[in-house]
Amino acid sequence: MVVWRRIGRGVRQVPEPWATPLIWTAAYLGAFALVGVLHVLGFLDRTGLALLLLSLLAGLLGTRGRLTAAPGTALLCWACLNIVGTEPIGELSWAGHRDPGWMACLLAAAVVGTAAGRLLHARAAYHRVTPFEEAG
Repeated sequence: MVVWRRIGRGVRQVPEPWATPLIWTAAYLGAFALVGVLHVLGFLDRTGLALLLLSLLAGLLGTRGRLTAAPGTALLCWACLNIVGTEPIGELSWAGHRDPGWMACLLAAAVVGTAAGRLLHARAAYHRVTPFEEAG
């Protein structure tokens, strides 16, 4: 008699985060595409909007990444905004009154996204493992 058995590692409790280089690649490509679209649409003169959208991108990437990927994600998003999105275009510059706040905002978004992602995945895993008990 043949007994069929499932081959695999079983149910994974919490999904594994994506590899850090993959997160950084997605951050660079996403930030470059986002800044390019904003430039084409003519919204790049409003750097607050670009910073908000890049922060959302960093937060979304943080939900699937490791905490160690957050600083690199923030740095890549900031570099793309600084080089392509602000004057002088094509040059890396540092404005002491503006850039530390941008870096802090992007880093906070990536860290909050990472924490939220880990928390939501752990909560979902807990609900998968915990048996459902019917009320009486």
